Amino acid sequence: MITVATWNVLHRVHAENWGAEAIPKCWPKEPERIAAITEWLAGRTEQVIALQEVSGDQLADLRRALPGRTFHTLRYPRVPAPRQGSCPLSDPGEHLVLMVDGTSQFRGAESFGNDPGKGVLAVQVAETLVIATHLSGDRRRVPQLARLAELAAAHPERPVLLLGDFNTDRATVASGLGEGFTVAALPPGSPPTRLHRPHAETHTVDHVVVRDATIVDTAVESSDDLSDHNLVRAAISFRPS
Repeated sequence: MITVATWNVLHRVHAENWGAEAIPKCWPKEPERIAAITEWLAGRTEQVIALQEVSGDQLADLRRALPGRTFHTLRYPRVPAPRQGSCPLSDPGEHLVLMVDGTSQFRGAESFGNDPGKGVLAVQVAETLVIATHLSGDRRRVPQLARLAELAAAHPERPVLLLGDFNTDRATVASGLGEGFTVAALPPGSPPTRLHRPHAETHTVDHVVVRDATIVDTAVESSDDLSDHNLVRAAISFRPS
């Protein structure tokens, strides 16, 4: 059994550029939001946590506060830039992150060729290949899903676990990955994982996906006003070989 979570923490520059109004309103000082995110994550017990849209400042704070966790990261070649005003971050770089409690081995990372601000990060935890991802919110996701399936197919001997912000619904993820994958169904009445902001739908786009494993428990936890996404957690059971 392994416990996992995935959460898009919302990069501050994206929040200000794309109108996630609640974040700047509730957290006018970004260092205070960063500290609150770190405090919330420090209290979590999942063995593997995938994080998307992690700024350089946020990553540094997490590393300082959680020396017992192993951090695997992908820094995207695209650096978010404010559309107006100055950047509130010392390091505005954006990262895809896997936080692991216990032994793990880095297995690869890449930004997608059709979107330098999205990508994939893979590590091995015990006998499982864990892949964190953040996909584009348009048709660029089609080859990105195919790439995820290709990476999983390269390891037919081990279970595969995908965690991330897929920027689309459960059925589209399942169709794009193809046979052999199970996308977690959240309990009835669960809140959406993506919260409303101007010109965007409120729906569930953050998913836990497995191959050769069983999802035995899932839940959505509110991030309150820390992000425009809620956290998804799950417990995974592995089938005997």
